[in-house]
Amino acid sequence: MSVDNLKSVISKKGGLAKNNRFQVLFTPPTQALVGISIENVVGNLITGKSNGIKQFVNDPRDISILCEQVTLPSRSLSTIDYVSDRQSNKFPYTSIDGDVTMHFIVTNDYYAKTLFETWMSSIVDTEGYQLGYKNDYSTDIVIQQLNQQNIPIYSVRLEGAFPVTVNAVSLDSNAENTIQKMSVTLSYENFVTEDIVDTIKSTAGVVGATLGI
Repeated sequence: MSVDNLKSVISKKGGLAKNNRFQVLFTPPTQALVGISIENVVGNLITGKSNGIKQFVNDPRDISILCEQVTLPSRSLSTIDYVSDRQSNKFPYTSIDGDVTMHFIVTNDYYAKTLFETWMSSIVDTEGYQLGYKNDYSTDIVIQQLNQQNIPIYSVRLEGAFPVTVNAVSLDSNAENTIQKMSVTLSYENFVTEDIVDTIKSTAGVVGATLGI
């Protein structure tokens, strides 16, 4: 194997996928948005930074921009050992999809943290200790790997996704120039790989649903 052969294969395959070229799109359930706009209104009135009603529209592209890191879902097979006359063999009987973790930059309005905490409260009410309905608190999430032209080259859709963990956010008086960050772990029913047509439909559907188009 020569360097020229490697370059030829990479060129033939459209180049190398870049780790930092991605986007995440989803429309949070209605329950996850309850209180978000009110908190934004109050906070911006206090700071004098109100820019009209458009400021309080929850655009899914905001989540994509604030998402600093995400993992594509993993899938493994569960097996059982079957012992034959000669040796032990493994036989698969089901598949397991791994949880997905997203890392976000935290803004001064704590939008991402408030969003996911409110979302989790709609799943399990910590005051009345009541469970929500799955159809009300789950949503589909689209994760796309992009090329240099911002065109999706690989896309997966997490079906019936919802957050299971909002990890702790640390505060440190010695970290003067450090940007605040947080991470969220999500579970889901299943993930499917989308082709370019399905990806375009999913992207348009997510943006349209959130913006009311």
